[in-house]
Amino acid sequence: MTTFELTVAPGRPPVARITGTVDDLGDHRAAVDAVVAEHGAVLLRGLRLPGLDAAERAVRAVCTAPMAEYEPFAPRTEHRPGLYSATEWPPDQPMCMHHELSYARTVPSRQVFACLTAPEQGGAVALADGAAVLRGLPAGLVERFERHGWELLRSHNGAVGVDWRTAFATTDRAEVERYCKENGIGWTWGPQDTLRTTRLRPAVLRHPATGERIWFNQIAFLNEWTMDPVVREYLAFEFGPDGLPFTTRCGDGSPLDAATVDLINAVYDAHTVREPWQDGDVLVVDNLRTAHSRDPYQGERQVAVALADPVAVPAGVSRS
Repeated sequence: MTTFELTVAPGRPPVARITGTVDDLGDHRAAVDAVVAEHGAVLLRGLRLPGLDAAERAVRAVCTAPMAEYEPFAPRTEHRPGLYSATEWPPDQPMCMHHELSYARTVPSRQVFACLTAPEQGGAVALADGAAVLRGLPAGLVERFERHGWELLRSHNGAVGVDWRTAFATTDRAEVERYCKENGIGWTWGPQDTLRTTRLRPAVLRHPATGERIWFNQIAFLNEWTMDPVVREYLAFEFGPDGLPFTTRCGDGSPLDAATVDLINAVYDAHTVREPWQDGDVLVVDNLRTAHSRDPYQGERQVAVALADPVAVPAGVSRS
């Protein structure tokens, strides 16, 4: 008989120690769902994940409907349908807090990370409660973004991130334009086979299960002021201020200053919890409620990632 022993402690996500094999994980689906509903995430510890087959079985045990990723921000490898490598990101650089695909119209409500090989040092997936972050932000800032939403501007110019063929999984410009029309995305084709897109998205959501208001976006992560200053200066020089690979602004069209972006990231930091990886760990995250980031690391790190249980995000914003 397998067991599910839960520990909840300050500064770390809930950790459930499980006995048995990955094929027994389905027996604990109800317990996993209950902890995620209460806390926004749970780290499952004690399993063996000898390879991608085991990681895929773990994902299917704790999710209902794995989904494909579309419009990725950075490269990753698709191991098999619905199961990907972690995003390719320099190991010595942190990845800031964000909710996966929060710039899309359809987003994963659940995300699963399966640790096949833990790094020698660092590399944890840190978490922050989007409801707590919302409460921690200044009321005026929240009201501004709740009224207008946030705007993401992307330039697929080959400098950083992915080109438009990779982002939209097609070589057909007409197919890109069809997708953009269906998903409320403005587009402009540029010289040298480049593409620039813009979109408005809500910055605050109500959780579909609880009705709780949540800070749900990538306003700080994808803003130019979060870039390394040297990188930002080079990209602005190379492509101009309107040709940066990405940046964000308020949905009314007004740009953000560095102080605002720093403030948002500081509130994330104040509500961050983390737990160092161990081989075989499986982290289950409510992507709507809980933002995640990745710490810098040393040594080999192999984490498989799945997006699952898609939900539609209401548009509900304007420039008024």
